[in-house]
Amino acid sequence: MNDTVTLEINVIDSFEEFSHCFTGECRVAILPILYEISQVLTDSADLTASIPVILNTMQNHLKMQRGIITLYDRHVDTIFIHDSFGLTEEEKTRGIYALGEGVTGKVVEKGKAIVAKRLIDNSDFLNRTGSSYKKRHTKTAFFSVPIMRGQKVLGTIGAERVYMNPQLLRQDVQLLAMIASMLAPAAELYLVENIEKVRLENENSRLKNTLKKRFKPSNIIGSSKPMQDIYQLIHKVAATKATVLILGESGVGKELVATAIHYNSPSADGPFIKANCAAFPESLAESELFGHEKGAFTGAVATHKGFFEQADGGTIFLDEVGELSLSVQTKLLRVLQERTFQRVGGSKPINIDVRIIAATNRNLAEMVEEGTFREDLYYRLNVFPMMIPPLRDRGSDVITLADYFVKFFAQENNKDIKRISTPALNMLMSYKWPGNVRELENVIERAVILADDDAIHSYDLPPSLQTEKETKAADTPSGITLESRIQAIETKMIVEALKNNNGHMGEAAKELGLTRRMLSVRMERYGISYKSFRTHNNDTHKKENIG
Repeated sequence: MNDTVTLEINVIDSFEEFSHCFTGECRVAILPILYEISQVLTDSADLTASIPVILNTMQNHLKMQRGIITLYDRHVDTIFIHDSFGLTEEEKTRGIYALGEGVTGKVVEKGKAIVAKRLIDNSDFLNRTGSSYKKRHTKTAFFSVPIMRGQKVLGTIGAERVYMNPQLLRQDVQLLAMIASMLAPAAELYLVENIEKVRLENENSRLKNTLKKRFKPSNIIGSSKPMQDIYQLIHKVAATKATVLILGESGVGKELVATAIHYNSPSADGPFIKANCAAFPESLAESELFGHEKGAFTGAVATHKGFFEQADGGTIFLDEVGELSLSVQTKLLRVLQERTFQRVGGSKPINIDVRIIAATNRNLAEMVEEGTFREDLYYRLNVFPMMIPPLRDRGSDVITLADYFVKFFAQENNKDIKRISTPALNMLMSYKWPGNVRELENVIERAVILADDDAIHSYDLPPSLQTEKETKAADTPSGITLESRIQAIETKMIVEALKNNNGHMGEAAKELGLTRRMLSVRMERYGISYKSFRTHNNDTHKKENIG
């Protein structure tokens, strides 16, 4: 016999029934306890503080023999007993259910209360805990109600006792359903802060390990001599905790270098916080960097942790540091000197362990002379300066990067583009790239969109590049000398030969009518590396591999 009943519970209608005592046990006395539970939840929203009150109510006021509160870990589809009475610790640890398994699993799966009027005869009862099954009264009933937040089931409240009056059983089901609805916000918060927090931390750790591999300097595109020098600097400074100042024009990849330093440093497992100083309104810059206390100013409705506090144990990257006002520079100087600060509106000093990497495209030395940047702060930041070379000084890296972007955007736009034509390559190599890698990326994306066949042609490139080429051709006296024009042509022919032969120097030398040694000498003269022309099989992400 299976007398299991699935119930839709309307907790609002149950108040009227509690006002009568015709069942033999008056439930009116429960109302002050409901108020007490609501006060505990209102004051702290703490699941651990409210559960003892609920279990005590079930045991001493509702005369339950056993009571359990379960929580549902939806990521692994597991329901476990969080707290109970009438069970030993060993029995409680055995109370683990899959979704849809047993009475408890079905309540979580369906989001509806289930009442088993005779537990001993119920086929859904698994006795997973092994709690004195044979000693149960033949008339013992068991019911379970879902703890729900919106449409999401967070767990259950289950109760077991003997009921001689069916009306009393119905009242208790409604009463626990009401308590479950009150408990739901605290249960959700508990799951987020405890169970899901651990899982999120594990996932964050996994992602950081992935990022660490992805941001290794060896994965930065480009093998020109200037970039090889940068790789050496990254390798040396990453192992230290020294403050780094990254200098260079806009678009050269300063953030990428900062990221590579962090993920190859001893604090790689700590946070990497990016703060764009140019994006802060002057009135909020201090609050964004150092945080504020609740009520510190109009609109400060809660305590806010700033970027420095968030970066504790890791690295903070201060991009465009030259844009900070003098007043914020003063507070930043104190952090660099003492590794301590106070939130806006606060009086308590906050100590941090953080590595600082700053970057700017401005000339800080000139700003010091002009009085717009503090001299003492400049020297504090300038412990280990790194000047990232502009794209125009990186030789054949232009072609390597252009090829990478062609592959990426061709795939993104579902186009079969295999190469860049020689005239287009000439234009790319001749252009000065004032916007550096960022400009090259935009140029190639546009060209891929315009391309009609399997190649990028010169007419697919923007007018700015074409105008540059035409201007140079017409500007012989003060523009390009004969020697520089010969060198440009020789460079382009070598690049084309290496491209055609996938970076194999022997084959490229044959195509050019040179010996391998003669080609090697010319490549060294122009800073060209055969490695730049080998097929890249692992370039799958646009932003993270740009050097």
